[in-house]
Formats: sequence, structure tokens, C-alpha cells
Amino acid sequence: MTAKYAQVVLGLPLDRAFTYSIPQDFKAGVRIGQRVHVPFGRDVKIGYIVSFLNKTEVKKIKPLKSIVDEEPLLDRDMLKLTRKVADYYCASWGEVIEAAHPANVRRRTRPLPQTPQAPSISQGLLEEKLALSPRQKAVLELITKSIRKRKHEVFLLHGITASGKTEVYLQAMACALSEGLSSIVLVPEIALTPQTVERFERRFGDRVALMHSRLKARERAYQWQRAKTGQAQIVIGARSAVFAPLANLGLIVVDEEHETTYKQKDTSPHYHAREVASLRAKLAGATVILGSATPSLESFYNAEKGRIELISLPERVTKQDLPEVSIIDMRREITMRKRRANIFSRALEVKLREVLNRDEQAILFLNRRGFSTYISCPKCGYVARCRRCEVSLTYHYASKRLICHYCNYSIEPPQICPQCDASYLSYFGLGTEKVESELHRLFPRARIARMDRDATSKRDAHTKILNDFKNGKTDILIGTQMVAKGLDFPRVSLVGVISADTALNLPDFRSGERTFNLLTQVAGRSGRGEVQGKVIIQTYAPENFAITASTRHDYHQFYRKEIKSRKILRLPPFTHLVNLSLRGHNQKKVQEAADELSSELKEKRTNKGIQILGPAPEAVSRIRGSFRWSVLLKGSKQDELVKLLKQMRCGSGRYKGLRLNVDVDPI
Repeated sequence: MTAKYAQVVLGLPLDRAFTYSIPQDFKAGVRIGQRVHVPFGRDVKIGYIVSFLNKTEVKKIKPLKSIVDEEPLLDRDMLKLTRKVADYYCASWGEVIEAAHPANVRRRTRPLPQTPQAPSISQGLLEEKLALSPRQKAVLELITKSIRKRKHEVFLLHGITASGKTEVYLQAMACALSEGLSSIVLVPEIALTPQTVERFERRFGDRVALMHSRLKARERAYQWQRAKTGQAQIVIGARSAVFAPLANLGLIVVDEEHETTYKQKDTSPHYHAREVASLRAKLAGATVILGSATPSLESFYNAEKGRIELISLPERVTKQDLPEVSIIDMRREITMRKRRANIFSRALEVKLREVLNRDEQAILFLNRRGFSTYISCPKCGYVARCRRCEVSLTYHYASKRLICHYCNYSIEPPQICPQCDASYLSYFGLGTEKVESELHRLFPRARIARMDRDATSKRDAHTKILNDFKNGKTDILIGTQMVAKGLDFPRVSLVGVISADTALNLPDFRSGERTFNLLTQVAGRSGRGEVQGKVIIQTYAPENFAITASTRHDYHQFYRKEIKSRKILRLPPFTHLVNLSLRGHNQKKVQEAADELSSELKEKRTNKGIQILGPAPEAVSRIRGSFRWSVLLKGSKQDELVKLLKQMRCGSGRYKGLRLNVDVDPI
């Protein structure tokens, strides 16, 4: 080592490298990709060496304090990937590096233990491959040809529910293993992971590693280390598993690629795992499979334009027909019953009774947790609201408390109206808890389980709920979007959608797409075995196109209408968006800063094709006591938007006392 200086990036919202001198006694052991302790202000922080210099114009250079790792934490491929992700999403390189590693790995102050290298990755399969249909064989042949050629290609696998996409994934991975290559499988929900892992472990044994946020910190670090050292050659996990430290990457599968959970929303970097998967595969010369029964409009549009290759599985492997779908107009239910509508229409109640009498199973879907959506005083109109967020509190029956679903603030429900001292308050709306309560009243002998964020908050709770349902210990499973996709239970003959309207009324141009996707996906949980499936959708908007298209399982018709609307309105995929969100506890300062930001962007904009919209308060204008205002950028080229932001130095330290959040391609 002859270099005098090391360039180090830190896990801070500062997109620059800092220069440190390399002490003479370090030079034999210092390498790119290592973690090092560095002085930063009055603190000592862990940073990442990204390059070396022999000379610099920087003055007052401090030396590295110590080297954390004997072996580099990041190889050159991962450094390239994280740099490109940082550039695309307008984030700092150090933030992306930290997002790519489990907390227990990046914060460890001692060298990571070195695990023995796995002897081989081309061992035989533990479970025999399933016979493929002619359609599956044709699809698999295209994928394996790409894997063997080490050719970077992206395939959009549009396969209807129960068409055998997972078996295609498994056999594609077996091909990669036989070629000495590793694979990553991304799934959108932790709830889907146990069933997926079970299938992959039956086929590939201990060559599979699992990575997701529900694992304990030490277990996540252990699984990461297995992938790093080659003990595991297949990694299954949620969003962050796209950064798994596998060598010789040959295949990345993004299952349910349309899911919005692949987007990192809460903290920077706001990356989308689907886009990072394509970027990583391009750097590695690997193949990507984007699988879905309801592809995102962006992916299907890219396939239409020839940017990625469309392959299809239009039939169920069992040759079973898609389930019959009925729409129940809940407005008529109110008229016919001459009172407020029940949770269950008469048609759904009758079908549930039939399913229980035949000893079959049912899934009920409602994408809203809690018991009542809000409580209100019918006399003065008072609504119980969170004191820190601009939202109403949701009543939860199990805890007998009103809870904010944004910040978890909770209080006991008042006995009388605190505003007018009326003697009673009314409970409005419904969530999964209320559905469960009503089911117990209607079917006291039925075995009922609920699967939502509240019911799965304890470790491994989701695994137990699914195992009980799989083993026939549960008759009816109620849940939020956790139960809407990926689950495969042959005895489920009925799916009921309690309210198809919850996503339709969101202030989001993707609300129709989300509604269509959720309804189509949850309908696909029915009739996957020998019994013909039935789906009942309850709605107050039976004429809505997203709902009617889902009843016909007609993705192509929905896509054609929706893409036409997006083109007229200049919305993705015909344009790129960047959302700039200013947050702070002083409402006046936030609004003034948003006005200033919008004016300066308009002043420095050289490309008149870039639209600058706002500022405006966000849909939820206050969360955790922090006021939120946004400026939205629209443009045909993402790199031009990011270039403008970098000219403006739109980092989080731009406004004192406020936080500026930059979200490229927001969802």
C-alpha cells in the first residue's frame, strides 16, 4: 500500500467522501471496502473506505483511528452498485451502504467471524422437480438459456394465480446452481416468507438463507454471513435482501413485482428493490425474473416497448377454472334491509355457512385493521384525533384503546364527549377486529383467526397463524393485504372481500391500480385445489372499472384503459416524479421553506419541460408532531430532475431545524 490518503463515506445524509491520512502502521492492512473508525467533529464514527489518494488539496487532515475488519465488508461490485443507487435516488453513498447491511453487521466494532467456505454449490436436489406443463417448459427454457449464457436479461413473467410461477423459479434456480451461480428471491411480505422458504428448503436444503426485518439482529447477521462466505447460495427475503452479499450472482427473482412494499418509504435512501435488482443484475451479467399475476403498469409498459421480455403463463397448472366472482352492491343491501348495512351481505353470509357445512375454508379480506375507524359525537361532531398527527384515532377492541396508526399514540376512549359533555359517543367504520367479532357472533362454532399487523406483532406469530390454517385448525382466516397474495391453500373455496372501496378513495393516482391488483390477487387464493372457487366482492361502487375488470380477471383490459389515462395526464410510466418533502415542528417555518424551495427551483430550472408543482400540505399534513409540506417535480427524464436537485444542493441540512426528504419515483 503506497497511497497516503483514504476516501471514507459515512452513513450520514452528506453525499461526499471525507479524506483521512493513513498511518504508517495501517498501510499493510488497509483495503477498499473495509470499515474504519474515523474522527468526525467531536465524535468517532464508523465509515467505509471507497478509494485511495496519493495527493489532496484538503488541509487539516486527520488520520484514521483504527481498522474494524480484516476482510473488506464490501467488494468492488457492491461498491459500484451502492454508488449507482445513491446517484439514481439522490441519496448519500454512505446511507445506501448502510441500507445494504443489517444493523448488527454494520455496527459491530470487532471483525466479523469467518465461516468456512461451502464445498460446492452444485449438489443434487433434496426434492424432485415437479413435472411442468408445456407453457412452463417454454418459459423455463428461455430463462435457463439466459442464465447459461451469463447474459443480462429481464423477463416479465405474467402468470395468472396458480399458474405455477414458483415451480419455474425453483427450476431456474436449480439451473443457476448447476452453473455454479447464486440466486436471490425477493418476496413483498414477511407473511409470505414462511411458505416460500418451506418450498425452497425442501428443494435446496441448507443452501438457503433467510433475510428480513422480523429476524433477531444476531440471526440476521448470521444469515448475512452465510451468504457472504458461500455457505448459502440462495437468499430469500424482503426488500433489503436485494443487497445480499452473494458471489457469482446468476439470477434474481422479484415475486409479486407490482407490490408497493418493495419501495423504501420511511427513510433515505428511498430505493425500489425491483429497480435495484435490475441494476445489480446488469452489473453482474445476471438474469432477472419479475413475476406477477397483475404486473405493475411500469413493467408491462416496458415489456410493450421491448425494454424487457414478456413471457406468459395464462392457465392454472391444475387446469382448474379461475374462481367465479360476484359483485354485491352494498347500496342495495341498505335499501332492501331498510337500515344501515351489515358487515356481511346476505349472499356472503349464506356462502360462509355453506363452506363451514362442507368442512372447507374461507378467507375474508379487509385492508383496514382495528375495530372502528373512528369515534364521533353525533351532537357536536367531535372526532377523537391524535394529538401528534392530523388523523383520527382507531378503536381497537382487544386493547380497549384508541390508537394512532401513524405514531402509535394511544388513549382510553372517553366515556362522554370532551367537547360538549354529551352522554355518549358513536363508533363508526370497521376494521378486521370488528369483522372477527361479527363472525364469532354469526358462527359461534367456527374456528376463526385474524392476520393483520396487530395479530402478527409477536415473533413468529404469522408463521403460527398460517400453519394452523394450512393444517385445518382454522376455518375462516380474516386479514389485511397479508392474506391477499402468494398464499396457497387447496381447501380454500371461498374468498370474501368485505369492502373493495378502501383503496379507491385514497388521494393517489395509483388507487385504481392498487384496487385491481388487490382484488385479483385475493381472488386467486380461492379454488386452488379440487373444489371450484367462489369470490364475493362487496362494494358501494360496483360500476368502478377497477372492480369490474377484476371480476373478469382481465388484466389486459384494465391495463389498456389505465395506460391511456396515464398518458393523457402525463403520469408514470410517461414521466418521472420526485417528491421533496419538508418536515418540522414549526408550521410557519415549514411553509415558508417550502415556498422558498419551490421559487428557487423554478428560478434555476433551465429545462422548461420540468414541471414544479406546489408547495402544498401533504395528504396527512402532520405526523408525530411534525408538519409536512411537499413540492413535486415532473419530467420526462429522471437524470435531469436529479441534476436540478444536485445544483440546488437539496440535502437534509439545507434548512436549519427542518428536514428535507428527497424521494425519487415516489409511491
